[in-house]
Amino acid sequence: MSRRRHLLRYLASRLALVPVMLWLIASLVFLLLRVAPGDPIDALLGLRAPPEARALLRQQLGLDQPLLVQYGRYMVDLLHGQLGDSLTNNEPVTAVIGRSLPASLELGVVALLIAAVLGIAVGFSGIARPEGKTDLAGRLYGIGTYALPPFWAAMVVQLVFAVWLGWLPVGGRFPATLVPPAGSGFYLLDSLLAGNTQQFLGALRHLVLPAATLGLLLSGVFANALRLNLRRALDSDYVEAARSRGLSERRVVLRHALPNALLPVLTITGITVASLIGGALLIEVTYSWPGVAFRLQEAIGQRDYPVVQGIVVVVAALVVAVSVLVDLLVALLDPRVSF
Repeated sequence: MSRRRHLLRYLASRLALVPVMLWLIASLVFLLLRVAPGDPIDALLGLRAPPEARALLRQQLGLDQPLLVQYGRYMVDLLHGQLGDSLTNNEPVTAVIGRSLPASLELGVVALLIAAVLGIAVGFSGIARPEGKTDLAGRLYGIGTYALPPFWAAMVVQLVFAVWLGWLPVGGRFPATLVPPAGSGFYLLDSLLAGNTQQFLGALRHLVLPAATLGLLLSGVFANALRLNLRRALDSDYVEAARSRGLSERRVVLRHALPNALLPVLTITGITVASLIGGALLIEVTYSWPGVAFRLQEAIGQRDYPVVQGIVVVVAALVVAVSVLVDLLVALLDPRVSF
């Protein structure tokens, strides 16, 4: 009962910090957009528009008001769950995010699964012979994949598998000759539920390259984390005690060392979600993947304040939610965690 009470108190303290973090992020992006070079009026009307038209549009958009007034209105709307309308086409920002977020989530989830499988396989492969060739290759793999520039890796993968070999599409999310599946916006799931094999294979073929590229770049984090923690676990006293009882090495590793080594990897998963955002921006732009990162890049170029602010706040909320969930899972699974 005492541990449950402490766990609830720990969860409440983490949740209490969420509004503060989101307020800081929303305020920071609001300020950075206003002090950054460029003017949304120039992006909308061009540099040759008459001053009268520019002044009228600035007034209609509320950009002629003092900065504090704009900030106060922005915060009031945010508290009411209103993200505003796009400056370029007057479309609600919620509609923009609702259309592009499923694409990013689908890409991110598949990439995270690929990264976890590759990273755990590579990190586990060198345990049999520490400091051997396999272990050295695993370390080089972890360092190399983490250091690769995402845009360069994406272009190399495109060149090899899409241009030279012609196995997969070079970009986009769905074949232009097919009608996208209706439903939640997750094309793989929607096509499976509809039982349309052609749609499913079309969506899968477009997903393979960007997801594999992003998963490959992130897998080194999992590989290095598992290798280091598994090595530390194998040198611990409880593993030596298990060996002294006559247990086989395979059972010692799988039943005693591996579960404890995977707990820090679970923590790293929360950090990796944040890394997905930075990597997905370059991956989505390179592969013309219509996700939130691709839309964010367009909105920044167009100086579309509401869209940029809305995407950053929503993505920040998702990252914070995943971080809190991971911390809670670690606290539940590891009795050594103190609150």
